[in-house]
Amino acid sequence: MTPETAQETRTPTQCAAVPSAVLDGPVSHAISRVSRLHRIVAGRLLRDLGLHPGQEFLMMHLWDSGAVRQSELIKAVGLDPSTVTKMLQRLEQSGHVRRRPDPADRRASLVEVTEASCGLFTEVSRAWGELERQTLDGLDDAERAELGRLLGKVEGSLCTAVAGGGDTECATAYKGPIDC
Repeated sequence: MTPETAQETRTPTQCAAVPSAVLDGPVSHAISRVSRLHRIVAGRLLRDLGLHPGQEFLMMHLWDSGAVRQSELIKAVGLDPSTVTKMLQRLEQSGHVRRRPDPADRRASLVEVTEASCGLFTEVSRAWGELERQTLDGLDDAERAELGRLLGKVEGSLCTAVAGGGDTECATAYKGPIDC
């Protein structure tokens, strides 16, 4: 792809020109841009709930898994331990999670949701529904299905690449929500 053809494929509503350094990776560049914009919109929706971007993923994992060791939570969300610790401190201060010693190993901490977080579960679900609506606005049902199918394939390819590097980030299975 040349800079000229990259510019020709853009629509007037797109945000920025494709830099010449990514001409061999225009799809990766587009995914990166879309991901950044998606996170900005998610952040705006979550701000109304008193959450910072990323905290909802901790909460989603805890709602689905129940009480887990803090070390397991760090592995599950794939973030730096200090980042997760800070997120948990904020969530604990807001009354959404609590940490307690693990009865099986007092050196470890268990993290669990509080009853107060059940209302947050509903609000996060609504926010993600709105994020979905805004993300897919302008696509018809067939395009939405195709986008979902293609993103699933991309995710599978990237999970294979990640697993090839020894990481287990893609191995976390969905277990279903807790009873709120």
